[in-house]
Amino acid sequence: MSTAAPQVQTKHGIVKQVNSGDSIIIRGQPKGGPPPEKQLILSNVTAPKLARRAYNNADETKDEPYAWEAREFLRKKLIGQEVIFTSEKPPNATREYGVVWLGKDTTTGENITESLVSEGLVTVRREGVRNVTPELARLHELEDAAKAAGKGKWAGTPSSEHVRDIKWNIENPRSLVDKLGGKPVKAVIEHVRDGSTVRAFLIPDFYHITLMISGIRCPGFKLEEGKPVHSVVVPFAEEARYFVESRLLQRDVEIVLESVNNNNFVGSILHPKGNIAEALLREGFARCVDWSMAFMKSGADKLYLAEKSAKENRLRIWKDYVPSGPQISGKEREYTATVVEIAAGDALIVKTPCGTTKKVFLSSIRPPRGPVGEDGKAASRPKDFRQLYDIPWMFEAREFLRKKLIGKQVKVVVDYIQPARESYPEKICCTITIGKINVAEAMVSKGLATVLRYRQDDDQRSSHYNDLLAAESKAIKSLAGVHGKEKILAHRITDVAGDVIKAKRYLPHLQRSRNEAIVEFVTSGSRLRLYLGKESCLITFLLAGINAPRGPRSVPGGGGIIEGAPFGEEALNFTKERCLQREVEIQVISMDAKGGNFIGWLWIEGVNLSVALVKAGLASVHPTAEHTEFYRELIVAEERAKEAQLKIWKDYVEAEVETEKPEEEVQTGERKVDYQKVVVTEVTEELHFFAQNVDQGDVLEGLLSRMRQELAANPPLPGAYNPKRGDLAVAKFTEDDQWYRAKVEKVSGSNVSVFYVDYGNRETLNVTRVAAMPGSFATDKPFATEYVLAYVTLPNDNDYKKLAIEMLQQDTAGKPLLLNIEYKVNNLAAATLVDATTKEDVARGLILDGFLLVENRREKRLAKFIADYQAAQQDAKKSHRNIWEYGDITEDDAREFGVGR
Repeated sequence: MSTAAPQVQTKHGIVKQVNSGDSIIIRGQPKGGPPPEKQLILSNVTAPKLARRAYNNADETKDEPYAWEAREFLRKKLIGQEVIFTSEKPPNATREYGVVWLGKDTTTGENITESLVSEGLVTVRREGVRNVTPELARLHELEDAAKAAGKGKWAGTPSSEHVRDIKWNIENPRSLVDKLGGKPVKAVIEHVRDGSTVRAFLIPDFYHITLMISGIRCPGFKLEEGKPVHSVVVPFAEEARYFVESRLLQRDVEIVLESVNNNNFVGSILHPKGNIAEALLREGFARCVDWSMAFMKSGADKLYLAEKSAKENRLRIWKDYVPSGPQISGKEREYTATVVEIAAGDALIVKTPCGTTKKVFLSSIRPPRGPVGEDGKAASRPKDFRQLYDIPWMFEAREFLRKKLIGKQVKVVVDYIQPARESYPEKICCTITIGKINVAEAMVSKGLATVLRYRQDDDQRSSHYNDLLAAESKAIKSLAGVHGKEKILAHRITDVAGDVIKAKRYLPHLQRSRNEAIVEFVTSGSRLRLYLGKESCLITFLLAGINAPRGPRSVPGGGGIIEGAPFGEEALNFTKERCLQREVEIQVISMDAKGGNFIGWLWIEGVNLSVALVKAGLASVHPTAEHTEFYRELIVAEERAKEAQLKIWKDYVEAEVETEKPEEEVQTGERKVDYQKVVVTEVTEELHFFAQNVDQGDVLEGLLSRMRQELAANPPLPGAYNPKRGDLAVAKFTEDDQWYRAKVEKVSGSNVSVFYVDYGNRETLNVTRVAAMPGSFATDKPFATEYVLAYVTLPNDNDYKKLAIEMLQQDTAGKPLLLNIEYKVNNLAAATLVDATTKEDVARGLILDGFLLVENRREKRLAKFIADYQAAQQDAKKSHRNIWEYGDITEDDAREFGVGR
């Protein structure tokens, strides 16, 4: 060992490695490849020797006290740092000795040898020194000061406390993986064997492990018999190792042990500056390895993306890469879309923001499969085989996708395009996410799909392939879905469509109440194919009350296309966009006796589809709707569509005589009188009122009595009923706390607005006071009918309006009245009321008292009747009663109500 400071020029370098407390490896400046390295021994000091494992014929040794502390002192201070150093090689010596300064020059830089001596971590050479140089004398002084201060080796603590207990060999690697439980463990990388294999100490227990980095493999070094180590150069092996050494060697990291392979550990290295595996892949130094990636806890998708980036840029090991499938442009690779249909257990129809539809497939998964023959291909299937219902778990897979995705916006990332082959068309395979949920991964985890296997060099796979494998592993362990041991039978479905005999058997049951259904197919705007889950049947359903134009359709037997009616395509799309594969409610009214098709009403999210089609101008009202409860709603919708000249009404010209005048105005002869004895149960705004036929009173009381008895015997559970708009239910009226039949008009949180169909009044109740109606009480028609008071109008002033309504309520409350229907306005009957006892006309009395105005009607048959009303109005005007209090208001009111035009 030299006793004098080296008299040579200083050099610059980067500290690559610290071998011990007095030995370091310094890298020089790179020149077109891995830079030159120099091992340097610190002059004039001796550090404690580190432990060595048994190797060849050499026995295992232990640390000398403070050997690890000395090494760590240098490692933490120097690794990766730029230093200045001097070096010399004494005669007959095999190693170089010198001094190292941490900094940019020897004047201001820290003398590392002096720092080691000051900390008491090395021994300064004293024996056999002939010439004590000033530098050596300085080290003697520092050592003496460290001894006096009790630092480091001179602290006097037991030596055993400063010797590591190193576990060089781990007998059961799997038990250590289980013990650490996949949690990050502090570690120091001691050696880089190749770009993807390192040796490390796990701190603080000093397990010495060989770690294969999960998910990747770098080019290695071939060892051939009779040749030196690393003599066979594999392209990019040395560059990959240098890439890792420069970033991880002797750095503080965390390691997650994930598995074991041939006594080597498999795991991930965590570093604050990033994932070394991802960096190696991105730079083209490594390729993804599926078997080890399957053990990763997270981040596998980033590895695939990093590898894909290197491939696309033809970096290093991928310089000759040729993609195995069609290339995808940036705009087509990633976009948002709305799911409009689930085509299969792994296929969806999506609609892009520009309005185009695409069929896409979920990458790297296979939906449940049917029976397979000995050759591995699908076994022969019966003629009436239905894939959705007859393949076990296929329906569940479709339902999972339908409930989660239909009508929802998703993110689509195209992973690859599978070219067309044989009889199979091209497939666009994507990763589809909703929120943060990978749809394919969710399906696999529930056992509703399996993961496809690929060759290692096949890059046409999901960008989240590893996540799919992990999800499948969990599904297999939990025996979920297709992985279950029990044999699952196919769904037993009865197809009623076209079978009149079967349809007749189902008709009575379907007519009793509303039924939930799934729209499986839409044939036209008013013709749908439905699946009824409770009845496990398929039916063809025709919308009641309307005529919708039919769209183009195929001729049976492949004989071409039948051209559709105008707007038939629009009607089809209207229904399809709102209903296809959605959950709906239906009320069956009747059945087509020829085809076994059911006819009735359909609601989607509370909207009557028949009314919606009419309102959009895509259907007209059918005459059969006149006797249904929705006739008025349909007529109003049709009138509005006609006024706006929507779709089928675009060329409609309104017939003035037929639409402008009331029904009775075109009739001839005398005014007809046909009194019905009624009781008015409710008066609403705009002179509307509801009346019950007195003859029906006992029938209504009997119905309510039986209904309440049934509800008392089987009391509804409060809150169990989930009301929906349009439902026919029962509600407990606030004033007498009794159950009545009611129609749900609005649901807002826990508040439900109901219309009492047998009385005409409305109320908003808590949801606990509303319950499902027993089926046998839903068929009776409402006992209250809505009318408008004939031949009169309300005054324009709001205060007088309210007063007039109050007076009508007083004059009709609790007494039998005689009702005569005079004419109809917008399909609502206009009627007069006469007191059954006094024979006084109710409307005339209100006119005489100055609360109502007389309509200006000129029909000859009404002349006498209207003259009597006008005489009463003149009397009220002269006496300045109520609305005439401040004089004649006829002119203003006439302009307001359109009278006299």
